[in-house]
Amino acid sequence: MQQTSSIYKLLTILTAFGLVLIMTSCGTKLPTVSTLSPLEQLTADINYLASEELEGRETGTKGEQLAAAYIAERFENIGLEAAGDHGTWYQTFTGTQLPHPHARAEEGKEITGINVVGYIDNKAPYTVVVGAHYDHIGWGEKNSLYTGDSLAIHYGADDNASGVAMMLYLASRLSAGIHTSNNYIFIAFSGEEKGLWGSGYWTKNPTVGEIENLNYMLNFDMVGRLNEDRQLMINGTATSSLWERRLPRANRSNLDLTFSQSGIGGSDHTSFYLVEVPAIHFFTGLHDDYHRPWDTPDKINYSGMLEIGSFALNLIGKLDGEDKLDFSKTQQEESRMAPRFTVTLGVIPDYMFSGNGLKLEGVTSGNPAEKAGLQRGDIIIKLGEIEITDIYDYMQSLSEFESGDEAELHYRRDGELIETTVKF
Repeated sequence: MQQTSSIYKLLTILTAFGLVLIMTSCGTKLPTVSTLSPLEQLTADINYLASEELEGRETGTKGEQLAAAYIAERFENIGLEAAGDHGTWYQTFTGTQLPHPHARAEEGKEITGINVVGYIDNKAPYTVVVGAHYDHIGWGEKNSLYTGDSLAIHYGADDNASGVAMMLYLASRLSAGIHTSNNYIFIAFSGEEKGLWGSGYWTKNPTVGEIENLNYMLNFDMVGRLNEDRQLMINGTATSSLWERRLPRANRSNLDLTFSQSGIGGSDHTSFYLVEVPAIHFFTGLHDDYHRPWDTPDKINYSGMLEIGSFALNLIGKLDGEDKLDFSKTQQEESRMAPRFTVTLGVIPDYMFSGNGLKLEGVTSGNPAEKAGLQRGDIIIKLGEIEITDIYDYMQSLSEFESGDEAELHYRRDGELIETTVKF
């Protein structure tokens, strides 16, 4: 055991040293933090993380390593303590990427990823986690919605350079000692796009303290596209009884808040929920550039991000004098586990929609929905024999069909009820 620990410590230190060499050799220079306004710093962070140089920051690539080194240097400039493994900024982990869902484990490719961890020690009994994943999908070989003839860099400005920039903004504000009743861990996760690898690993191998001493977790994933309606979704609000009481009180900017109660979702707050830490996810919604090469820094609403950042700081302030948040299991996944299905319509749900039905944020090319004439903004209300009131009904309906089947589909467009047939 001692020999294994020593080898692992050496590998971690070598990884950290290698990241410093990569940063130095590329000549990357960080902006002088003291000379930049918060708006300028958000812009600088997103423009670097979503630059061509980083090639989409896929886990296990040089682009991911460059991003990790950048975040670590930003943490250091802000004044955080290094809180990765063995006194470094980094926590390395490995995951296995399978070539297809039915592949055997031995067919997989082992990939090494890097979490970046900083810490503010206020000598408090409990600790708050502020997290965001910094990896994206690189050239789009997997998980891309791009249908071009050749591979292209998927820059990931909103997904999720925006969340990382928000985390850095909060780190800079909290490092000034404005709220001191908790300690604060800031974690830039990698491997989120592979299946929550980095956050799942950290919760099983925390680098600071014990999971039982975590108060709550704030996750920022895709917070760069605040729209004209000022809509902000908060996922996971039933993971503690306090969320839905404190969130409206913190909303001094009059954002249009939508709550989703389930602790299970497609981002890193899920990993914390699964170890019984109250966790919420800030999210400005999907868009046509999601997992496509056009998710670029010029489309970010930077002033909107500052409003969300102010809201998050207000929330932290509201919770600063509270006792440790209670944890609650959320009802949705206890009573309605997602069924297995083998077909898809090829649609992107609008997760901000709170009415009955499944509203479409987008329709992917070449799939059954597009062939049936569905468009962005349509609301699916029935598929086959199942009435669709939410995404769970939609998934249940998909489980009824196999490839080659046909089904009646009812949807609304601008208030008009339309019936059509889809073929899977």
